[in-house]
Amino acid sequence: MQMVPDKQDHAQRVHKAKMIPMSCSMETPSANNVPADVIRSSSFPKRHPLLNYFCLTLLISWSGALAVAFPDLSRGHAVSKLAGILMFPAMLLGPSISGIVQTILVDGKVGLRGLMHRMLRWRVTPKWFALLLLPPVVLLLVLYCLQFTVSAAFSPNHFYIGIFFGIPAGILEEIGWTGYAYPKMLAKWNPLWSAVLLGLLWSLWHLPVINFLGASVPHGHYWLHFFLAFALAMTAMRVLICWLYRSTESVLLAQLMHITSTGALVIFSPPVSPGAEAMWYAIYGCALWLVAGVVIRIVGRDL
Repeated sequence: MQMVPDKQDHAQRVHKAKMIPMSCSMETPSANNVPADVIRSSSFPKRHPLLNYFCLTLLISWSGALAVAFPDLSRGHAVSKLAGILMFPAMLLGPSISGIVQTILVDGKVGLRGLMHRMLRWRVTPKWFALLLLPPVVLLLVLYCLQFTVSAAFSPNHFYIGIFFGIPAGILEEIGWTGYAYPKMLAKWNPLWSAVLLGLLWSLWHLPVINFLGASVPHGHYWLHFFLAFALAMTAMRVLICWLYRSTESVLLAQLMHITSTGALVIFSPPVSPGAEAMWYAIYGCALWLVAGVVIRIVGRDL
């Protein structure tokens, strides 16, 4: 007499089981046990690859610069010239470390191998190596013109060991700027706008050491004038570096052009007054933009 209810219950259980969606049976307990905020936080570098890179770069670089300057600042003194020079290598850690870390977090081992391959890419058309002379040539033309038209004080300096300031800057910085940031920016904006924006951010990155750039340091009341002139020149230089990279896909070539650019500024900068230095930097920036304008006219905004 009790078999009938049991059969009915069994039939109801079978019917309900058939109505369970297949997706529910495919869910794993481990996925359900992971909080949603943990999943979101773990993917932040991938969801914001550029924001994370620039924030990490500024944090490392500016913290390093502050650590070097802190002994002077804690005593209420102005940052010494020696400390100002030592701030540069501390800042170089930012673009290089964050570029490598972000590459691993976002693109994994495949991305890291790709970065290494682009840093070792040297087999390019010889004309691209010739263009590495562009920054010193433009700089010397500007200084010679000022020397013969304005004052002999603008005669180029010959501090040739200054090239050793350019080597670490070019090698380490471009791991991040060209090796990581610029390719990621190309996924959002066109090549020209990406290069201009990167140039402005690159200029801003120099802000903690702006008073120790150039031959006339500190810049005193002219520091803002110098910074704006410096940003004008560096943004144009970034457009040229990005054009070189777009044409060769070689981070190595970008590193070498950075070396010739920074090296030329350290070698040839004349010891003039801070106001005069801000002026010639602005003229140099305009000259670089003239060259960049010719490039854009020929190859277009896709560089």
